[in-house]
Amino acid sequence: MQPAAPGAIVPAGNAPLANEEVLFEGSPSLIPGLGSLLIAILTLGLGVIVLWWKRGGTRYRITSQRVIIDKGLFGKTLDQLDLYRINDFVVERPFSQRIMGTGNITLKTLEKANPEIHLIGLPTDVVALYEKLRMAVEASKQQRSVRLVEYE
Repeated sequence: MQPAAPGAIVPAGNAPLANEEVLFEGSPSLIPGLGSLLIAILTLGLGVIVLWWKRGGTRYRITSQRVIIDKGLFGKTLDQLDLYRINDFVVERPFSQRIMGTGNITLKTLEKANPEIHLIGLPTDVVALYEKLRMAVEASKQQRSVRLVEYE
């Protein structure tokens, strides 16, 4: 058995997932918009501590096969969503976030327990990330032969 390629995601079975490519990895922006920047300035930087605490140790990892959200400062919660379960996307780029270079993506899923996943304050070009994610979702659905049928 060959070792995993650098940067490959290795699940518990120690075998890398086939062709899983990281599309985005990082935390929400500490100062996602102009309002947060204004709070940080007016409080002479003390507001940044509150913003850091509010961010809550959240870390996003979006790959070509799944979305992983790791939350928590002391107690950690790991949430994973396979891409083939995503039904729709909403890309939000409010003016204050566009100026700061951040944005939000909401994933509408087929899961009953968690029908919407909110990725807030992403410090990247969210439209480009959306395009990559959309292509990865379609590829994942084709790979698993998943089709969505709507009844009226």
